[in-house]
Amino acid sequence: MTAGVIGHRIAGVLALLATLGVSTAMGQSLRTTHVEGPIWLISGAGGNVVVSAGDNGVLLVDSGSAEYSADLLQAIDDISDGTIRYIVNTRLHPDRVGGNAALRAAGDTFTGGNATQIGGVDVGAAVIGHENLLLRMVFDADFGIELQPTETFFVPRFDLYFNNEPVEVIYQPNALDDTNSIVHFRRSDVIAAGDVFRLDSWPYIDLENGGSIEGVLDALNDLLDIAIADTLSEGGTLIVPGHGRISDESDLLRYRDMVTIVRDRIRAWMDRGMSLDEIKQAEPAFEYDSRYGQGRDDWTTEMFVEAVYLSLSSPRR
Repeated sequence: MTAGVIGHRIAGVLALLATLGVSTAMGQSLRTTHVEGPIWLISGAGGNVVVSAGDNGVLLVDSGSAEYSADLLQAIDDISDGTIRYIVNTRLHPDRVGGNAALRAAGDTFTGGNATQIGGVDVGAAVIGHENLLLRMVFDADFGIELQPTETFFVPRFDLYFNNEPVEVIYQPNALDDTNSIVHFRRSDVIAAGDVFRLDSWPYIDLENGGSIEGVLDALNDLLDIAIADTLSEGGTLIVPGHGRISDESDLLRYRDMVTIVRDRIRAWMDRGMSLDEIKQAEPAFEYDSRYGQGRDDWTTEMFVEAVYLSLSSPRR
């Protein structure tokens, strides 16, 4: 793609962000990494963004935080001169849906065949998410209409064929909340896991919006059911977490086991009649705290332990 077209797209994104009152972070350094086949990872945009770039154009898994949209668009143009056709959102969170408006405006709806225009939907890329994502956005003033999905699904799996491979969007009910999905690129054998699997934090369980510890573990076990390891449990299916480096089944297994161990300790101590304060003092996650709980004020180890405790105390939703 020529520099003129790139500049035009970025200028358009900046103008749109200005109208939305969003400050930009132009000049930030985003890192682009080839994963497998047509699949790329762009990191540094608030959360990991997965890109499928090929003959059909560009499909994005998540859109990063709004302030990184111009830099993200530049990084996408560095990968491919194709048009952005789809944006799949894996969760309702600012670093998953924040760039929807700007990146959608930079793309065009994929029509297929000889169709070049469909009345009312020919402007902008399609944004795909579970229907709970749309319902939550409608009633949450923090997420404007310009960020909402244009296509939703309510069945367990939504699929499409793009860039010469099947793409499955698989809903994960009552995981971190009630909006989570994972995306499996079947020919490339790459999974975009969203925030149900991340290497920098405990699972962020949003109890008020349908999250549960059992749902998180169900999602992690679903990921393990899909992933297949290569030699000595290394390699094979590649998994892009919501935050952190590209992983494989063994990395996912260690994370799942960590969550299971902490859950089982808390449940065992609850069965013995220990209170929440007593369980916190007993430090059920002590050996993992240095990796997942340090340096985070927004989701501390104590917050995670309390969320697990309250989740186990309530009937599963």
